[in-house]
Amino acid sequence: MNGNEDTNEVDRASFVSIEQLQHLVRLLDRSDVSELELKRTGDGTRLVLRKAKASDDFSAMSGSQIVASASLTPGAESAPPKEAKSTIVAPLVGIFHPWAKPRGKALVAVGDRIKVGQIVATIESLNVINEVEAVVAGRVAEILVQNGQPVEYGQPLMSIEHEGGGA
Repeated sequence: MNGNEDTNEVDRASFVSIEQLQHLVRLLDRSDVSELELKRTGDGTRLVLRKAKASDDFSAMSGSQIVASASLTPGAESAPPKEAKSTIVAPLVGIFHPWAKPRGKALVAVGDRIKVGQIVATIESLNVINEVEAVVAGRVAEILVQNGQPVEYGQPLMSIEHEGGGA
C-alpha cells in the first residue's frame, strides 16, 4: 500500500493543479509580462500562457485575455512533426519574374525537381534582375506569386515538397 501512495503522490506532483494554473493566470494578468512558459523536459510537459490583445470593443468589456496552450504528451510525441514542405521566400523587395531573361521561358514549373542552389526565379529591383536560388532540394509543389507581381522581403514565393532521399 505504501508503494501505491508514493506512485499517486508522484503522479500528482508531475501535473499543474487547477489552483496553481489559476494563480499563474492571475499573476500574468496583473503583470507587464506578456508570455509565461513552463517546461518539464523530463516528461515532455510544456505549458505556455500568453496575453492576447483583444479588439477595442472587446477590451472595453473585459480586461486582457489569456490564451493558453499546453503539450502534455511525453517523449517523441511532443516533438513537432517534420515538415514535408519548405518555402522559398523573396530575398529582397521588387517585382517577381519566373524567368531569367525578359521574354524567356519560366525557370521552373509546378512538378519540376530542383536542387539546392538552382536558380528558380528572378526579382527585379531598381531595374536590376536579381536571381532567386533554391535553398532546399525537392519538387516544386506550388508557385505562390505571378509574373509581374510586387513582392516584399520574406514573402513566400514557392512551396517545395521534400523527397525521401533528397533530389
